[in-house]
Amino acid sequence: MALTRGRFLGYEFDRMVMLFSMVDGQREIPCAISTSAMDDLEGVARSRPNQREAQFMRLRDRIEERAALKFLAMEFEGTPPGIILRSIDFKT
Repeated sequence: MALTRGRFLGYEFDRMVMLFSMVDGQREIPCAISTSAMDDLEGVARSRPNQREAQFMRLRDRIEERAALKFLAMEFEGTPPGIILRSIDFKT
């Protein structure tokens, strides 16, 4: 089954990540992307915290595509196991 879009959960300032989820059938997969990865994707030095949600929404398709690839590769991290995206995940 293909991974599908889940929920947008918001910005976690302490960890400097945007939290979101993806769905595998009935199972929700926790996901996060570092703010530095989002800035690298957009080619900006550093976005403000109040701009993070809009930035995530602009990049959402690319972010979710990469999360799905990591899911297929079984590259889970943390407890509970989830997908964490960093700048290096977008290097080709």
